[in-house]
Amino acid sequence: MDLNYAKELLKIYGSPLYVYDAEHLERTIKYITSAIPYPSTRFHFATVTNGNISLLRIFRAVGWGIHANTPGDIYLALTAGFRPSEIVYTGSNLNQAEMAQVLAQGVSRLNLDSLAQLQLCCNLAQNPLSLGLRLNEPSLTGDSRIGVRPEDFLEALKITKQANLKLSGLHFYRGTGTNATQAFTEVIDPILHIAQQLPDWQYLDFGGGFGYNYHASGVTFNWQKFGQVLTQKLQQLNQPIELIIEPGRTAIAGSAILLVTVVSVKWQEDKQIVGVDSTVANLSVPSVYGGYREIITLDPPSSELHPSDICGNTTYSRDYLGRNCQLPKLTNRDILAILDVGAYGYAMSSHFLHRPRPAEVLLQDNHHRLIRQREDNTVLLNGQVF
Repeated sequence: MDLNYAKELLKIYGSPLYVYDAEHLERTIKYITSAIPYPSTRFHFATVTNGNISLLRIFRAVGWGIHANTPGDIYLALTAGFRPSEIVYTGSNLNQAEMAQVLAQGVSRLNLDSLAQLQLCCNLAQNPLSLGLRLNEPSLTGDSRIGVRPEDFLEALKITKQANLKLSGLHFYRGTGTNATQAFTEVIDPILHIAQQLPDWQYLDFGGGFGYNYHASGVTFNWQKFGQVLTQKLQQLNQPIELIIEPGRTAIAGSAILLVTVVSVKWQEDKQIVGVDSTVANLSVPSVYGGYREIITLDPPSSELHPSDICGNTTYSRDYLGRNCQLPKLTNRDILAILDVGAYGYAMSSHFLHRPRPAEVLLQDNHHRLIRQREDNTVLLNGQVF
């Protein structure tokens, strides 16, 4: 994006501003889809990373489904036009009312986190379901709270049999944001071995957790290698298995930037302290999903760069959007772009220190349009009774 176009967007929609590039998103979807040649593969976008309806409709248009962690994810998916059959629920710790809601919404494929959740689902089931277990095997999943141990499979089979249902799926989750391709390929054989302990096994949900390289010099997940190895292993089985893949961050992170405007510049020795009109609350929570995002200036490149801290517009002592960035000397009203904010950007933004959230804009077919309104202070009163 060039500087003049950024200025035009900010003049129309205000600053700060999330800007999504539909073409970039569509290229990434196509790249991931083509990387796995296994014929019986279904892709489901993990909407926990971004729940904007306009973006979900891009996934629907190319034939992807939705991976839902919560009833709220399902609600967004249905609103975006997905059919219940195009939604896979893979979550944990629903209460009875929530489980009843999921089933009433027509979602019929559920990967369940515990024997208690499986029992609850079976107790409430009134229609045929495709049920799977989330795997918890420390040698494969690490120290995780999520999932059912293989030694509990027999009890799980008893629960489903009593409800005249079958356990037909196994869900594997490697972890959040894993960039090492080998971490996925080296566990395929033991996962397939465990899955075959289910007598009615029909599908493997290889989950998400696929990483995104926020650092230009970092490790990048190799989708082609992963797809080739997984396809080869599945084709060696003696039975046809449906494969489900649930990309989230890796599909959408790179499709968005956050435009911010410089409002203050000061110097501490040789370091530039840059104040902008946004806050770290508009990026993913650092303690959960990391805080680093590359920050660039849209002005012509300068040969003279300075270590720069990009600071938010709150008094929170850790309100840094970037630290030790190499940037030219900046002045008020300069525009910065924070890259790769499509995943866990707006989705994890908050009203911390009572800052309303920015607007979202989509660039598509040589046009730009608003896809979420900018909040104002009235949002801070939502739900309050006084």
